[in-house]
Amino acid sequence: MAYNQKLADRIREGLQHLKSVEEKPMMGGLTFMVNDKMCVGIIKDELMCRIDPDFHETAIEKTGCRTMDFTKRPMKGYVMIDENGMKSKKDFDYWINLSLEFNKKAKSSKRKKS
Repeated sequence: MAYNQKLADRIREGLQHLKSVEEKPMMGGLTFMVNDKMCVGIIKDELMCRIDPDFHETAIEKTGCRTMDFTKRPMKGYVMIDENGMKSKKDFDYWINLSLEFNKKAKSSKRKKS
C-alpha cells in the first residue's frame, strides 16, 4: 500500500528540529517514531496522530479529524486527519505539535533487552 510522499515530506520538515526521529514502514504506511515512541504517521493520504486519550473527544470534533479505526476497532488516542484538516500550515502544525506534546508523556513500546 502506497502512502502520500508529499505528506511524508511535510512531516519530515515539521520534525526536522528534533534529534531522535526514526522512520519505520508500518501498517502499510510510514510511521515517525520520536524518542522510540510512535508519534505521527501516514496511511494512504491521511495523517495519523497519537494524541492524549483525554483530549480525543475534543480532537475528533475538529475539521477533517476522525478516530483511527485501521484495524476496524476504534483506538482512543489515535486520530486520522484528512486533507481538509491539514490544508494550511497552521492546521498541519497544530496536529504535529499536539502529537509531540503527548509524546513527552507517552510510554515507549520499545522492548527492553533481557
